[in-house]
Amino acid sequence: MRRALLVGIDHYDNMQDLSGCVNDATALEPLLARNEDYTANLSCRLLTGTVNRRDLLTRVRELLADGADFALLYFAGHGMLVAGDVALVTSDGDEETLGVRFAEVLEIAVNSQVKEIVVILDCCFAGGAGTVTALTNAAVLRSGMSILTASRSDQTSAESGGRGLFSTHLEGALDAGAADVLGHVTVAGLYAYLSECFGPWDQRPTFKANIDRLHDLRRCAPAPPLATLRKLIEWFPVPEYHFPLDPSFEPDKSCSGLDPHPEHEKIFTQLQTCRANKLVEPVDHQHMYFAAMESGSCKLTALGQHYWLMAKQGML
Repeated sequence: MRRALLVGIDHYDNMQDLSGCVNDATALEPLLARNEDYTANLSCRLLTGTVNRRDLLTRVRELLADGADFALLYFAGHGMLVAGDVALVTSDGDEETLGVRFAEVLEIAVNSQVKEIVVILDCCFAGGAGTVTALTNAAVLRSGMSILTASRSDQTSAESGGRGLFSTHLEGALDAGAADVLGHVTVAGLYAYLSECFGPWDQRPTFKANIDRLHDLRRCAPAPPLATLRKLIEWFPVPEYHFPLDPSFEPDKSCSGLDPHPEHEKIFTQLQTCRANKLVEPVDHQHMYFAAMESGSCKLTALGQHYWLMAKQGML
């Protein structure tokens, strides 16, 4: 079983209200609830609007209760630094008790039987979550836990146009932007994508993890279809093989005077898709078109050789 708790808090009794957090949580819910092919993914609960400390702690405990193999916590709202930790500020937060300290979330996580836990924090000073100071029961994150944050511990997180800037980019990442060749969207892939969305003067996402494998947060369609990837071992008998081309492969060969060759053209279309995804490249030519029209060849890139090996091992 796979669960997600999406928290968005706009209203605060004792500090300035926000305008985009509910929108952020609401926008992410359908992307996490369903994969790109609309199959079920995470069982999501939204906790938005006015949220007090008791509400948040109760929902976090429910998220990390027994019965799930994977859990994701997303929080959008005010964040405040407190004694080397970051507090997830709740609607009833005040100077004495701002909300839920991340150390409290860590304590619940340490005692949870859920094997894989992903936390995504879109709040100011979020990078303070999971620091050594905040780790109460251990010197490292518990096994199977990862934390992705919108900013470093000394930075605020921006809102613009009724949305958080980080979550807007996160939405694009989940919507296939961060998917790998096979269509897997993982927390590491999210970080790689998001880190490129912000410049050196902007807020900087952070990523902390203690994991031995990456689990899918969402599945999207593979860039080249799996059937195409499996054919790599047919077209390239060994990874270093140069696949010979000639004008019969190019659909637009009217100037060559050759008759259509549907089989070769179909293969070439699939090779072009692999080329677009950096799996195949022409040899001694800039474009696949010229490699075909001048009877050249193409070869696997280093990434293509990786997926060739996966196909060879029956892993696709």
